[in-house]
Amino acid sequence: MAKKPRSFIGIILIVLLLLVACLIIFFASNYVLSIPGQASEIYGPPSQSLSTLQHYQLSFSLINQERILNSPLDSDRQEIIFVIAAGESPSSILNNLLNAKLISNQDALRNYLIYSGLDTQLQAGSFMLSPAMTPIEIVNSLLDATPQVIEFNILPGWRIEEIAANLPSSGLSISTEEFLDVAYFRPTEIEFANQIPEGISLEGYLLPGSYSVERDISANELLLIFLRAFESEITLDILEAFSHQGLTLQQAVTLASVVERESIVDEEQPAIASVFLNRLAIDMRLESDPTVQYALGYNDVQKTWWTNPISSDQLQIDSAYNTYRYAGLMPSPIANPTISALLAVAYPAQTPYYFFRATCDNSGLHNFSQTYEEHLNFGCP
Repeated sequence: MAKKPRSFIGIILIVLLLLVACLIIFFASNYVLSIPGQASEIYGPPSQSLSTLQHYQLSFSLINQERILNSPLDSDRQEIIFVIAAGESPSSILNNLLNAKLISNQDALRNYLIYSGLDTQLQAGSFMLSPAMTPIEIVNSLLDATPQVIEFNILPGWRIEEIAANLPSSGLSISTEEFLDVAYFRPTEIEFANQIPEGISLEGYLLPGSYSVERDISANELLLIFLRAFESEITLDILEAFSHQGLTLQQAVTLASVVERESIVDEEQPAIASVFLNRLAIDMRLESDPTVQYALGYNDVQKTWWTNPISSDQLQIDSAYNTYRYAGLMPSPIANPTISALLAVAYPAQTPYYFFRATCDNSGLHNFSQTYEEHLNFGCP
């Protein structure tokens, strides 16, 4: 039987190769064309601002990075506070997430942000995040215009009613009345709480400062945070220093609250504390205006808890807090002092002064005097 010409066999091989190549191209093109659809099924629709090339490139990358984006970094770690500054760039945010050990791959998350168009929607604020969240869950948390974490500030010298009044407008779901109610309890978790007499609030022990707290925190939990901040600052050395001044913790905080309200410049607090301690040592009345302001309570006309100026009639109010009428310390603090005021009472300046008076230049400073005659000479014209 005659053999088939070699040229015929070659033609068949070429046809077969072309057929295989066509099949490869067909299936490859179908796969490539299917990539955007696969990405869309996993991650949702892409941003309309993407070019066709970007759409394909990002879709391909995201399909390969699916495990990274949908797996938590560490399922055992606790939540932390993550802060995004106003105007912070997505690159900076991703870098901070990586440094905080919340994600393992910032490139994968960057691809997702660009693909979805969420890179322009990240919100500034404080957020509670955890490595137990997937990177995509983290992104979704950063899109909330109402952050989970609230910055609540207690200003130096605020009385407890001022703290309570600012809670509703801070974003916390705690009413003024609710907070004032719990402020009369003595939390067993706080070691020094048993040193505070019953029947009075925790006025004086709510340390001024800025606190990052979860939006849904309870009144009891918030109070504990304030008290623990105080507890962390008052060391055994400070307690011993209070005792060296002849003061219990309650008495020291009470005096520090007066020092706080009397001072504008922190550097003067040790001198102001010395004046009051010198007066207490000889049973001389403290005669401090803030104690009268506290006794007067809320001024409906001035819309403040701190009436100013005080009239001569108001100086006569019959109250245990009126140090113009009664010698010694008041029954309890009149405000919440800063740590600097507390330290001023623990470590007062050693002075011979019994009087101080505001200078006439509106600087917030005071002139200190040993005698009443010197004190009068510092009066403003």
